[in-house]
Amino acid sequence: MNNMQQMMKQVKKMQEQMMKAQEELSGKTVEGSAGGGAVTVTATGQRKITNIVIKPEAVDPEDVDMLQDLVLTAVNDALTKAEQMAEQDMGRLTGGMKLPGMF
Repeated sequence: MNNMQQMMKQVKKMQEQMMKAQEELSGKTVEGSAGGGAVTVTATGQRKITNIVIKPEAVDPEDVDMLQDLVLTAVNDALTKAEQMAEQDMGRLTGGMKLPGMF
């Protein structure tokens, strides 16, 4: 019985640490870019896009497809980096185990 109570306390403590880590991730940011910095995207550790910067030289009315590709590439780069950051931060708490719904 004592072991079960001890285990439940440990689970509760881990849950609290995970919640705190997830909150901290919302305050951390990463940047993704494309076209040598022509398009830059900022995302939080919770994979929310917070900013997109497009340099004027990236805007060519004759080549909208290129701009769309640059934006898409920069967004995916930022989201990949955000996911890696989240996995690294949360992995410290889980010992590398991937828990469903945690990141």
